[in-house]
Amino acid sequence: MIADAATGKIIRQEGNCDSRVTPASTFKIPLSLMGFDAGFLANEHSPSRPFKKGYAAWIESWKQTTDPTSWMKNSVVWYSRLITEALGEARFRDYVRRFGYGNQDVSGNPGKNDGLTNSWLSSSLKISPLEQIAFLRKLVRQELSVSQQSYAMTGKLTALQDVAGWTIHGKTGAGPVRRADGSPEPGHSYGWFVGWMTKGDRTLLFARLIEDEKREAVSPGIRTRENFLREFPEIVRSSAL
Repeated sequence: MIADAATGKIIRQEGNCDSRVTPASTFKIPLSLMGFDAGFLANEHSPSRPFKKGYAAWIESWKQTTDPTSWMKNSVVWYSRLITEALGEARFRDYVRRFGYGNQDVSGNPGKNDGLTNSWLSSSLKISPLEQIAFLRKLVRQELSVSQQSYAMTGKLTALQDVAGWTIHGKTGAGPVRRADGSPEPGHSYGWFVGWMTKGDRTLLFARLIEDEKREAVSPGIRTRENFLREFPEIVRSSAL
């Protein structure tokens, strides 16, 4: 879906945009705001932290020293956890509540007391495409009661490329669909691409979500981003943007 940031008017909407699912790594956008506002993140290259044994290392690019730029680019889970651990449970919960982010449930997995480190990873925290748009609108309109640096640096970290005269800011996310017992369903996963785009004095918001029923060679989040960017010129034309 696509919406106008100034008016909130929905310009384009397809499929089910009401159902909540895991935000996965799209949660790095609010995490960036929190990290800069709280002072844990200083700028695009500080703090730089080395990879340590015991950190999440599902992807090879995570096994290296990481700063805010590479954290956002490579979706490094262990760096996200450094931010939330620095915030602490109470402050983390308060930011999510203040942002009005999705269902605002950061309790984590039942009985595991892991909300601070796992709630956004196919766990308790869930958000719909409509709620992603609502959060992003507050971000670009600077209505989230965080510092100016938080807005500026988050914009810088999420800047991707120019397409059809629009500057695109966005973040991918991907996570498994889980069964009632918490175990992942093999090959069944969600893929997100959310963000905003600017051209002159106009800003549009977007959120795209797909659901894979079988395992694919490329992450659903990456595919969602690439498909959106490839289709964007036609979206601009057909929607008279």
